[in-house]
Amino acid sequence: MNIHHYDLWIMALHDHAYRALFDASPNPYLVLDRELTIVTANRAYLASTGRTLAEIAGRPAGDAFPSDPATMRHMLASFNRVLRSKRPDTMALLRYDIARSSTDGVDGGGMETRYWTVTHLPVLDAAGEVELVLQHPIDVTGLARMREAAGLALDADTPLLAEQTGLMDRARHVQEANLHLQADVARLQTLFLKAPSFMAVLRGPEHVFEFVNDAMIELLGPRAYIGRPVREALAELEDQRLFEVLDAVHASGREYLAYDIPIRIRRGAGAELERRYINVIYQPIVEEGIIAGIFVEGTDVTEQHLARRTVEMQVAQMKQVERQQAFQLALADRLAPLDEVGEIIGAASALLGETLGLARVLFAEVREPFGAVTIRRDWCRPGVSSIAGVATTLDAFGPGLALELRRGNDVVVADAERDPRTSAFLTAYEAFAVRAYMTMPLIKAGELRIVLSMHSDVPRDWREDEVRMAREMAERTWAAVENAGAQAELRAERDRSRYIFDTMTEGFALIDADWTVTRMNATGLQLVQRAEDEIIGRDHWEAFPSSVGSEVERICHEVMTTRVAGHVEYAYPLPAGGHLWMEVRVYPAMEGGLAIFFRDISNRRRAQEQLRLEAQRKDEFLAMLAHELRNPLAPIGAAAELLALGRLSEDGVRHTSAIVARQVGHMTSLINDLLDVSRVTRGLVALASEPVDVKATVADALEQARPLVQARHHRLEVHLAPDEAVVEGDRKRLVQVLANLLGNAAKYTPDGGRIVVGLEVEDERVLLSVADNGIGMSPEVQRGVFDLFTQAERTSDRSQGGLGIGLALVKSLVELHRGSVAVHSDGPGQGSRFSVCLPRMAVPAQLRQDGEDKAGRHAGAPAGAGRHVLVVDDNADAAELLGMMLESAGHRVHIDHHSHSALDYARAHAPEACILDIGLPDMDGNELARRLRTLPGMAGALLVAVTGYGRPQDRDAALAAGFDQHLVKPVDIQQLLDLLAPPPRLEPGRLP
Repeated sequence: MNIHHYDLWIMALHDHAYRALFDASPNPYLVLDRELTIVTANRAYLASTGRTLAEIAGRPAGDAFPSDPATMRHMLASFNRVLRSKRPDTMALLRYDIARSSTDGVDGGGMETRYWTVTHLPVLDAAGEVELVLQHPIDVTGLARMREAAGLALDADTPLLAEQTGLMDRARHVQEANLHLQADVARLQTLFLKAPSFMAVLRGPEHVFEFVNDAMIELLGPRAYIGRPVREALAELEDQRLFEVLDAVHASGREYLAYDIPIRIRRGAGAELERRYINVIYQPIVEEGIIAGIFVEGTDVTEQHLARRTVEMQVAQMKQVERQQAFQLALADRLAPLDEVGEIIGAASALLGETLGLARVLFAEVREPFGAVTIRRDWCRPGVSSIAGVATTLDAFGPGLALELRRGNDVVVADAERDPRTSAFLTAYEAFAVRAYMTMPLIKAGELRIVLSMHSDVPRDWREDEVRMAREMAERTWAAVENAGAQAELRAERDRSRYIFDTMTEGFALIDADWTVTRMNATGLQLVQRAEDEIIGRDHWEAFPSSVGSEVERICHEVMTTRVAGHVEYAYPLPAGGHLWMEVRVYPAMEGGLAIFFRDISNRRRAQEQLRLEAQRKDEFLAMLAHELRNPLAPIGAAAELLALGRLSEDGVRHTSAIVARQVGHMTSLINDLLDVSRVTRGLVALASEPVDVKATVADALEQARPLVQARHHRLEVHLAPDEAVVEGDRKRLVQVLANLLGNAAKYTPDGGRIVVGLEVEDERVLLSVADNGIGMSPEVQRGVFDLFTQAERTSDRSQGGLGIGLALVKSLVELHRGSVAVHSDGPGQGSRFSVCLPRMAVPAQLRQDGEDKAGRHAGAPAGAGRHVLVVDDNADAAELLGMMLESAGHRVHIDHHSHSALDYARAHAPEACILDIGLPDMDGNELARRLRTLPGMAGALLVAVTGYGRPQDRDAALAAGFDQHLVKPVDIQQLLDLLAPPPRLEPGRLP
């Protein structure tokens, strides 16, 4: 047995009718795929194995029916022979164990051994390959029992004896099986004939009808089919490409499947062609590897097709509605955020033009009664020219259309060239490249005001839904335009109010009756340092939790209850740290809410606090000043009384005079300190900036402090770094800084104490320190030691006096030099250390040579010897006075008032030093300095600029021109004399 029609098997396995036929067969059948996986089985097979289809379908055969390895090996060998040969294969004997049946509802228990003779039959696909294997078993358990009784081994590989095989019985069984198969085929033919789908078998390349079922006859009508080619039997299908498809299937061997094919058929002689729709499959029939014919199967789906068309039409209508709704939503979304008339019209026009694929959409104003039209705005597809700004008349496009628009009717033209209303006015349409259009009017107060017109540059059949969409757009746009006008008025009023509040210098907020913040102006948000979304719409107490429990909460609740305004001052904590002092005024507002005004009064509060502190310090200072002035006045008054008595000896007079002199000096020092700190704190001190050797400054300060140090018998140690220490500053003021620190150390260090002066040099800074082992300071005193009028506690004898301004002056002067000063003490009795840090500068050539060997241009005479000095200044009086002062100091001076004559003098006499004014009339001092440096013998001369120009850039320009020093008028004569006679060098070490 060989089965070629695989598709028929698949149909038989899945179609209900064929499944019934398969199950009705008394012969057991099992269907396997190429992987020995069970596809299905009929009822006879399931009954013989005691299994259900659900238990075995989809499972490997060895898993569904476990057996001993030898049995499985023989079955697999037979299966593989079928796959290779594509022919049936029979196994003589196959052992199969099944569970024993139960009786009376009690399980039989155990397994029963049975034996089959099994035939495996191939099921071929369209390509002639084995797709499925049909297993047909015949139960030979009785024969196996006979062999066991004869003592023969039961082996599938052992041939059976003729007398043992029961050939007659087997032949009888096979005959019965064949009868059943014939019955099955007959039933199958009946099912084919009565199947609801149309079927036919066509043989050969001419597609000759071999079989047709009733459904095909019902579809195509009664006619002679069997034995006739399809082109002859169904001639009306000749031009419908069905025959060409049959030819292709027969030639290629590939099946053809199609759905919803329209055909036109004639159901009877002389009948009209009738359109039907079918689903069809053409399956090639393969016999012994050759395509013998085509199996045709299909279904008449005309009713379904028509029903689907109806549904599709309904769906199309629904889509139109959805499109209309989507357009309306999109239009609403586009117009919602717009509040300017031009933007509204532009957005609506663009959306309509893009949605409908138009060439142009325009809005035009109409002025009656003459129908003058001005096109205010239009949207155009890329490549289409705008006509915005064009003026014309309604009648230019046809008086009949103008009349329709004045009546409030829409005008729709599919083709201006063919429409009788417009064909006589084509010139007007061609001027705007319009071939089809829709125009819709806006009538207001009975008069045509605006028209909306949609243009197409090709003929167009306007659909009803497009007209509705345009009308909807026009109506919504009119409404939006009118609303925009009203909103514009409201916004103008709102903006006027907002401008008032937003330009206020005060913060402003509105709070409703539920304590929700509904508004806060920009000034308010800036004051509270919060973003708008952190405040607006939030509960006031959640937005400002720090105000809960404060005076602000109290006054707000009070005003909310009493509706009487109130105010309070409040320290508002800032989000980033710190606080602002706010003056908060709360007023009752409409609908039970509050209006709150607040402003920053921190400056006022600080000023008030500063005034309070200054008043306190003033009182303390005046008390101290009175005390300090009374102290020296008491001995002075006593000395005056003693002198008035005239009874003092000569020694007593000298002693009394010395007391008066010391006390007057003390008072003078107090007054000088007062004047200095006043000038510094008011910014009236101008530094005479120049390169300053800090070591020389230390020497000068030690010289000033030496009398006080020696009087207290202090041990003074000086430790100076060997590196060059030069800073830019005012030498006199730096000496004052260090002298004040030394004086402060001497005052507050007991007799015999130790004072250490240190100088350290780093890459970019110079560090000065003054340390003592005196009374020390508490942390509180250290924090305010540089404040004006602040003093540490005096010793019990109060002998040193002072107003507490010395260290404040030190701090101010150091900061003027872009430096810093600090203090450290381990506590009372632990001494103190003051540190000054100044920015270091590169060492100028003059100071470097001074520090190296004094053998350069400034070492021409020993200290104190006179120099040959040239003074050049166009101010004759200033030059004469300066010359007199230099001559009184032992220098030889030549004065000149003009640059050129000064050059001649220097060329002839080569002076050792030149003091030049910068603002000379014929040649400025900088140029004069450059030329002097080029003269013979003048390269090493000392050049000093004396000028009224004291800016840093003026000083830099002078040094760049060749000056060694830059002094600002009025000149400190001692500083000038020091430049002409350099100070003695200070050797580091211990001073007595």
